[in-house]
This record gives sequence, C-alpha cells and structure tokens, in this order.
Amino acid sequence: MVENRAHDDTAEAPRPAAPDGADPARALAAMAERLTAVRTEIGRRIIGQDDVVEQTLVTLLSGGHALLMGVPGLGKTRLVETIGRVTGLATGRVQFTPDLMPADILGAEVLETAEDGSRHFRFIEGPVFCQLLLADEINRASPRTQSALLQAMQERKVTIAGASRPLPRPFHVLATQNPLEQEGTYPLPEAQLDRFLMRIDITHPDRAAERRIVLETTGAEEAAPRQVLTPAELLRAQALVRHMPVGEAVLETILDIVRRARPDAAEAPAFVRESVAWGPGPRAAQALALAVRARALLADRPAPLPEDVVALAPPILRHRMALDFAARAEGRTVDQVIAKVIRDALPGEEAAA
Repeated sequence: MVENRAHDDTAEAPRPAAPDGADPARALAAMAERLTAVRTEIGRRIIGQDDVVEQTLVTLLSGGHALLMGVPGLGKTRLVETIGRVTGLATGRVQFTPDLMPADILGAEVLETAEDGSRHFRFIEGPVFCQLLLADEINRASPRTQSALLQAMQERKVTIAGASRPLPRPFHVLATQNPLEQEGTYPLPEAQLDRFLMRIDITHPDRAAERRIVLETTGAEEAAPRQVLTPAELLRAQALVRHMPVGEAVLETILDIVRRARPDAAEAPAFVRESVAWGPGPRAAQALALAVRARALLADRPAPLPEDVVALAPPILRHRMALDFAARAEGRTVDQVIAKVIRDALPGEEAAA
C-alpha cells in the first residue's frame, strides 16, 4: 500500500490557461455548458448508457479513439451516428468484412485517360478521409486490413504510393467490436489495440432503461438529434483539456496504478506477477493524464481528482494488458485484476470513489 496523500492540492489547483488567451474560468464554464448540452442531446437517443456516453465524450475531448465492445443490438452504431450529428463532425463508415482490403478504407490511385489520350493517376479518397470514422465490426476483417488504420490513428495521415495525405481535423475513430467468441472474428493486433485510448464495454440496460427504449423507439416517429456543437468548438475543447493542470496527487495516482499493472515492474504486487502476461506501456499513463482532464471538464471542474483516475483506469487499461494461460484457466478476468491493482495502489476510500 502506498502512503495516503493529501488531496487539498486539487482544490487549490491553478486555473487552466485558456488556449486563445481568454479568461480561463470563463472559457472553462462556457465549454462545460456546451458539453452539458451535448450530453443531454445524446441522452435523448442513447438511453440507460450514461457511463458509455461519458467515456466516449472523454475520448473525443482527449483527441483519441475508442473501441466499443459488446454483442450486437446494444446501440453501438446508433451511439456513433448520434455523436456525429450532435457534434457536426463529417462522418464516414466502413463495414468490416473478411474480404475487405486496405484500399477500401484508405483509397487508391486509378489510371485515367484524358480526352487528348494522355494518361495520369488520380487519387480517390477512401472513407477514412472524414472527421469521425465508424469502423463497424472492426474485428470481422483480417489483421492486414485492420492494420491499415494504424498510421491514420497515430499520425492523422495516410501514405499511399509514396505520398502522405493529411486527414481532416479533428479525426477520430470509433470502432465497434463483437466478442471474440462469435464466429467470423479476428483478434485485433496488440499494436492496433494500443492506438485506442479506451475500450468501452457496453452491457445490457437495466429494466427501466429498456422499458424507455421500447416505448421511445417503436412509435410512429422518433426525434432526430440536433447539432449543438461544431468541429471547431471540439478542437477548442481539446486544446482547453491540454491546458488544464494535473495535481501531483493525481499524477502519482496514475503512475501507481499503471506501474503496478506491469508484471516486470518493481512495484507490481504478487497477484500481478502471477497472472499478467504483459502490462500497459507509457501510452496508458499518457491516456489517463489526458482523459482525467477531459472528465473534469465534463464535470465543470478546474482540475481532475484521483476519483477520475479510478473511474477511467478500467477502460484505459483493459485492452493494454493480458492474462497468462493459467489465470484465464482459473476464470480470472482483466477487469478483476485492474480492480485489485486499484485497491492495492490507493487507500480504501479512494479506491471506492
């Protein structure tokens, strides 16, 4: 167990600097109000999935990509389409299938013949040239095709025929994935998984939420979502997130959790050494440092708290670590290990936050 740290530094944290030179407190409050409107509008169509909506918005505010995990019929595609409309992002969609090729995603050069008989190559953009890409059922395509998104997700550009072409800004990938137990799926390569800021698990709604879903989606008409944010405003929000301060207690909490999840680290507890095959790299700590700021902005707070780290550690770590064969045979899960890591790293009241 680590020593208990005082959290008063977050209450006295300096106000975030506004990227455009405006009053930081006013910029924070104005953006938080806009984001509240975004959550409300999304909540009109995505019922009973408040945590999923929050984590997806945190991913966008952090400038990252999200992997939506769940069985078919839970509203994953509907969520992405709704976010695209509410934020005004130009949306592209790729339905991943076993016969999909990289050129079907990125685009390709075609040889054209002009009226004078001359020939030249013309590049035809693929669906990746958008601001919000829905990679539907990404694990139904082969690893070769999945990896076509690696450069796009990391560098926001694609290289074809020796020429690099930048993607629009902002650019985000929201991919849906079916459980690997289903037929016709391929596991995503580890390098591909690490490019996703979060893996957001979507479960079945409770009874009350499912009742609302049935009543509100089977009538004669269904209200269409309205746009309440612009891509330019999203870029400003992302800049504001990066200008928010991170208290020392929050930073140490991030490092405590991430480093304890690595079986080869000196800080790793015995249960991690015995059950984890490989753990999260530095990108996990970077993702947490951004995501906790974004969650604080959604909550209209000037700086993140350790409770933000506890809330976001599972979706950020669960796809960046794997259990060994013995642990899987005993029925352990990655989420169970992450929960124990959090309890080991933090005092009881913080881990329960």
